[in-house]
Amino acid sequence: MKKLLPLLCLALFACNVPRQTQTAKTSGNPLFPGWYADPEGIVFDNTYWIFPTFSAPYEQQVFFDAFASKDLVSWQKHEKVLDTAAVKWARRALWAPSVTHKNGKYYFFFGANDIQSDREEGGIGVAVADKPEGPYKDYLGKPLIDKFHNGAQPIDQFVFKDKDGAYYIIYGGWRHCNIAKLNHDFTGFIPFADGKIFKEITPEGYVEGPVMFMRNGKYYFMWSEGGWTGPDYSVAYAMADSPFGPFKREGKILQQDPEIGNGAGHHSVIRVPGKDEWYIVYHRRPSGQTDGNARATCIDKMYFDANGFILPVVMTHSGVEANRPR
Repeated sequence: MKKLLPLLCLALFACNVPRQTQTAKTSGNPLFPGWYADPEGIVFDNTYWIFPTFSAPYEQQVFFDAFASKDLVSWQKHEKVLDTAAVKWARRALWAPSVTHKNGKYYFFFGANDIQSDREEGGIGVAVADKPEGPYKDYLGKPLIDKFHNGAQPIDQFVFKDKDGAYYIIYGGWRHCNIAKLNHDFTGFIPFADGKIFKEITPEGYVEGPVMFMRNGKYYFMWSEGGWTGPDYSVAYAMADSPFGPFKREGKILQQDPEIGNGAGHHSVIRVPGKDEWYIVYHRRPSGQTDGNARATCIDKMYFDANGFILPVVMTHSGVEANRPR
């Protein structure tokens, strides 16, 4: 019996080790502790980064955290990479980061203050840093977009780099989406040929949360539908030959699974550099959770059929296997 006790103790210890620590084979969902939403996923220098919204009442949304991983399984938290202390005009509702790299600098686009009219201060701002983890500082001293154009609330910005090197900002709440061409230093915009700065590209069913990427010469435009506090929040998409569309809705590819979670939406897409391997990073509300702010960041694989259409995403608790971006 005495010889069996050490073995029994080791067995009990192993049973109490979290599964992810034991195997380190899959990421698990959620990816990291805490309520986080609207995740921006991107790869910088062979490292995966996720920049989410801190999911809480608007008055508490005064900072952004970031998370980094070399393999999609183990994540390191970088606290308060940007907060309202660095952005004097922002006071609450810091939302939906979009981060891009250009000429040795990292540019962090964000929404602030949840403005409801052109008479309020706020909108879409830009911060800058020398490293992905910051610290970021206000770049302009004012919002980049502080007005409603074509009915679009200035929130939910996504920065897209086109194949010709041009950068576009795609954004909008209140069921309207605009695209605008950023100038070379991201301090303003380059008008389109017709003289307009903000071109509306709203597809059928659009609510908010735009995302764009390219695959095999096609532009994929994705967005969120439904209400963000409800179970019907979901993701749909369209395809076109241009970043300006026209975008015809193809259908939903991410929606609730009562056995896993609901309110699945406001996502981003990560491509493993140099490979045709894709992930969708999104938030969802755990089953049985009714608090609208109880949103957790998750990741699952995203697949395409032979014709390039996106297949419905299968939400999981296990997440994805380790994958190094090299």
